[in-house]
Amino acid sequence: MRLSSRLSLTQQNALLLVVFFIAFELLVASAITYFLMLPMARRSAADLAGLMTLSAQTWSELPPVTRPAFEYELARSHALALRAEPPRDARPPSWREPYLHFLVASLNVRVGEPVAASREEIEGEEWFWVSLPAGSRRLSVGFPHSRIGPRPIHALLASLAGGALLTLLAAWWLARRATRPLQRLQEAVTSLGRGQTPERLPETGPREIAALSRRFNEMAKQVEDLLAARTVLLAGVSHDLRTPLARLRLAVEMLVRKPGPELAAQVEGDIEAMDRLIGDVLTLARGFGHEASQRVALPGLLTDLVRATPGAADRVLIEAPAIELDAPVGALRRILANLLENALRYGSEQPVTLRAETLEGGCRIGVLDRGPGIPEADQEAVFRPFYRLEASRSVSTGGSGLGLAIVRQLADAQGWRVDLQARPGGGLEAWLNIAAQQAG
Repeated sequence: MRLSSRLSLTQQNALLLVVFFIAFELLVASAITYFLMLPMARRSAADLAGLMTLSAQTWSELPPVTRPAFEYELARSHALALRAEPPRDARPPSWREPYLHFLVASLNVRVGEPVAASREEIEGEEWFWVSLPAGSRRLSVGFPHSRIGPRPIHALLASLAGGALLTLLAAWWLARRATRPLQRLQEAVTSLGRGQTPERLPETGPREIAALSRRFNEMAKQVEDLLAARTVLLAGVSHDLRTPLARLRLAVEMLVRKPGPELAAQVEGDIEAMDRLIGDVLTLARGFGHEASQRVALPGLLTDLVRATPGAADRVLIEAPAIELDAPVGALRRILANLLENALRYGSEQPVTLRAETLEGGCRIGVLDRGPGIPEADQEAVFRPFYRLEASRSVSTGGSGLGLAIVRQLADAQGWRVDLQARPGGGLEAWLNIAAQQAG
C-alpha cells in the first residue's frame, strides 16, 4: 500500500509543504553560499592571513623589550596570540569550519610553502595555531575558535530546522482549515446516504468550497423534494384509486345480479379513469429530460395540437407568428396539451386562445381562457401533485390533480419557466417561457 493512501489530506499537505520548503531553503542557501558567503570568507581569510604574516614579521623585527607590548596590543585589538614555542599538546585541526581551509590556503600562498597547522585547548576553549617564519626563526601565531565569528553551516542548519517546524505548523493549520469543510461535506453526504435529512452546509470560505457547499445544498433540497413528492405521489395514487375500485366492486356485484349496458359503461369508465391516473403517474415519474431537440415551426405545432385535442377545434383561437424552435417536441406538446386541457375543462365553455409572442430573451407561449381563474395564493400550490381547487376530488370533474405537476416537471427539465396570472377581464393566463438560445 502506498504511503499517500495511509495519510490523511492534512498530513499529505503538511508533508508536501515541508518538503517544498526544505528544497527551497537548500536552493536559497546554496545560492547565497556560492555567490556571497564563499567569496566573503575567502577575502576575510586572505586579510587575516596577511595580518598574521605581518604580525610575525613585525614581532621578529622589534626589540625584545617592546615585544610584550606589541603582543598585548595584538591580542586586544585583533585577538591574535604570538609565542616562540610551539603549542603544547598540539593536535591536528578538525577542520570543522571551511574558513580554516581558506586561511591555510592563503597562508601557503603568502609564505611560499606549506604551513603547519594544529589545535590546542586552552582554558576550555579551542585555539588554532600555525607556524610562520619570522626572520631566522619560526613563530607560532594563533587565535581562539570564537574569533571566526559567523558560522554559516550552523546558521543553515538552524534556519532549516526552525523553518521546517514553522512550515509544518503552518501547513497543518492551513490543511485543517481547508479540509474542515470537506469533513462537514463527508458527514452530510453520509447522512444523506442513510436517508436522513442533513443540515445545510455554510456557503462560506474559498470560492471553490463555497460553490461545492452551495451545490450540495441544492442537491439535498432536490432529494428532499423528490422524497416528499414520492410520498405525496404514493398517497395520492392510493387515495384516488380507492373511489373507482369501490365503484368497480359494487358494479361487479350488480352485474352478477342484473347485467346491463349502463353498468358495463360505468365499469369501462372507471377502468379508463384508473388507466389515465396510472399513465399520469408514470409520466410524472419518468419525465422527458433526455429527449433530443429538433427544429419545429410553432404555428404548425399549435395547429396539430388543436386538431388532436377533443373539443378544441371549435373553441380554440391560434395567434402565433412565424416562430421556429429547437426544442424537445414531446415535452413541448405534453406541456401545451395539459395546459390546453385544463383551459378547456375549466374555461366555462368560453373560447380559449393559444398565443405565441417573441421576446428579447426568447419567446413565450400562452394558453388564455375565460374561466373562473385561480386565486393568487394558489397559483404556486396547483403545481404540486394531487393538489386540486375542486374539492370533490372527482376525476370526472377535477381531473387527476397531476396535469400541472407534469407541466412543471417537464418545464424544469428543459430549463423553461411556467407562470400563471390572472387574465384582464376574467380568466387565467398560463405562459410557457422559452430561453433565447432555443427560439429562432
